[in-house]
Amino acid sequence: MRRWPYLLLLCLSLATAASFAGERAPAVAIHLAGDSTMAEKLAEKRPETGWGEHLAARFRPGTVRVVNHAKNGRSTRSFIEESRWQALLDGLHAGDWVLIQFGHNDQSVEKPDRYTPLADYERNLAGFVADVRARGATPILLTPISRRRFDEEGRVQDSHGEYPGRVRALAAREHVALIDLERRSQALLQEAGVDGSRRLFLQLAPGEHPNYPNGVTDNTHFSPAGARRIAIEFASALRGSDLALAKLLRDDDAAR
Repeated sequence: MRRWPYLLLLCLSLATAASFAGERAPAVAIHLAGDSTMAEKLAEKRPETGWGEHLAARFRPGTVRVVNHAKNGRSTRSFIEESRWQALLDGLHAGDWVLIQFGHNDQSVEKPDRYTPLADYERNLAGFVADVRARGATPILLTPISRRRFDEEGRVQDSHGEYPGRVRALAAREHVALIDLERRSQALLQEAGVDGSRRLFLQLAPGEHPNYPNGVTDNTHFSPAGARRIAIEFASALRGSDLALAKLLRDDDAAR
């Protein structure tokens, strides 16, 4: 009896099984909606860095795909008016995640192109949450990150007024996952201190970088080190939650 057809079939079956075993689950999409503290930067803005640029590295390789829609200078209102929110929704699928972080620009009363009164701010965030849920995806609300602002005694000062409180209230009322980056970043700045916290922000001496020949002292936007640290703070908060996304985090993410 000729056995080679059976051997061939066996080899093909084993090869197919090995192929399926080697396949990875598709990467989970994480969409980012926010402002300059989260956004990917243009070359002429470097070394300014958004913490969203360091987010994918906090997860195991190949498990997530970060889609960064965040943009410098945007508030909830301008993000909607410029159709950036609609663009995010157009690429959203069931099972995706959406991180929503606004507040820096919403509170800018002196800038009418972006200012968003508190009631409208909360209403816009609630609309974002409803839109995401309607598409079978999961929203996560984030409070705005603290600016580097200390009083004369070296204590970190609030820099967003009532806006973070509205995020917390909405998250509680609508049962939305919340990552309180304001409080975590305040604790980080307090630990680093007035001088130590400078390295986390875009602060350069004259001639130190060609993009800023006259130097820069920026207490809002991050250096690469600062952006990475905020991404680690986000991952640490996520790890302490009961969200399924936390299972994809790197095992060694506690490393600073």
